[in-house]
Amino acid sequence: MRLVLKNIGSLLIAEQEPTSWVSGKEMSSVNALSDAWLVIENGKIACFGEGEVIPFTDDEVLDCEAGIVMPAFCDSHTHLVYAGSREQEYEDKIRGLSYEEIALRGGGILNSAKLLSNTSENELYEQSLPRAYEIIRSGTGAVEIKSGYGLNTRDELKMLRVIRRLAEETELTIRASFLGAHAVPANFKSDPDKYVRLVIEEMIPAVAEENLADFIDVFCDRGFFTVEQTDRILEAGLKHGMVPKIHANELDYSGGVQVGVKYQARSVDHLEFVGEEELIALKKSETMPTILPGASLFLGLSYAPARKMIEAGLPVALASDYNPGSSPSGNMELVMSLGIIQLKMLPFEVLNAVTRNGAYAMGLEETHGSLTPGKVANLIITEPISGFAFMPYAYGSSQINKVILNGKIQ
Repeated sequence: MRLVLKNIGSLLIAEQEPTSWVSGKEMSSVNALSDAWLVIENGKIACFGEGEVIPFTDDEVLDCEAGIVMPAFCDSHTHLVYAGSREQEYEDKIRGLSYEEIALRGGGILNSAKLLSNTSENELYEQSLPRAYEIIRSGTGAVEIKSGYGLNTRDELKMLRVIRRLAEETELTIRASFLGAHAVPANFKSDPDKYVRLVIEEMIPAVAEENLADFIDVFCDRGFFTVEQTDRILEAGLKHGMVPKIHANELDYSGGVQVGVKYQARSVDHLEFVGEEELIALKKSETMPTILPGASLFLGLSYAPARKMIEAGLPVALASDYNPGSSPSGNMELVMSLGIIQLKMLPFEVLNAVTRNGAYAMGLEETHGSLTPGKVANLIITEPISGFAFMPYAYGSSQINKVILNGKIQ
């Protein structure tokens, strides 16, 4: 049976031929159809058009009541699997301690690692599953989830197995990243290279043996992992079939963008510090610059220079960075609002950033991110609103009426 969507006020990013990503000036526009319809069959987009649609006798028909229909969000950077929470660090932030200072006191990532180590795999799954359903209700259809709160082989594998279970038991399309190099554990502080060797020689082979990760990621930044250490880890991950991604330039100019480009990283993420060298490196690459404005909001950091990147002709993706310490929200409507309010992006720029560019950052550009025949039927139906710009404009107030994933109404 087909699902027919009728009475669509505006159908956004509706394309007969898929575009891998959009960049520069092209980010400010999308293909839109008015008074439209769309047909879903076998979980895929079958066709769409303007005007009246005549359904088959056995079709299921859904009246969109003049709402907007658009691709579901593609959130390409999260840490959604974690144990407990870290609201106890709020007071430290309020008193003026930086992210780095909290980490040096045993808080931050190391705090999450301690909590996770004391949590069973099944309990970790039970804590993470409601977050998965939360982001589905908020319009996310494809998501990348990282490990990185294990910081030892047993617990990193535990996280990745939970990520795999979420992919098997929800309608989300999930890509997994191994982020053993998220922080240096306390017992390796005197010899960080010893921990890097553990990541390379023990963790990566163990992750690869169970085929648990699509990507290899490293936090290459001041106080975390150096360019040289990052280089070694990415090379080892590549040898085991994991595509590089990078946390880079959140806290300072780190060289992380350049080493990511060297290894043809799918994306380099954070990017609060971006200068001419970074722009030049990215311009010559097929690496997606990915900005995480929720972390800048929560930590009080400067925001990434999105306008500078777009005006340099680059593509930009936006992601939530959903995690317990620096961005405890997976709400992509809020991310779009921050894109407009703080990053000075235009409405359709943020829409492209959270759909097709986010899909590319996860290697899902062939199946997700636009409304194209043959692609997975992941889409959002909004309430009747004046136009797409109202959605990020009305920050903190959801405009989503229904979410469809894999052709199924959620």
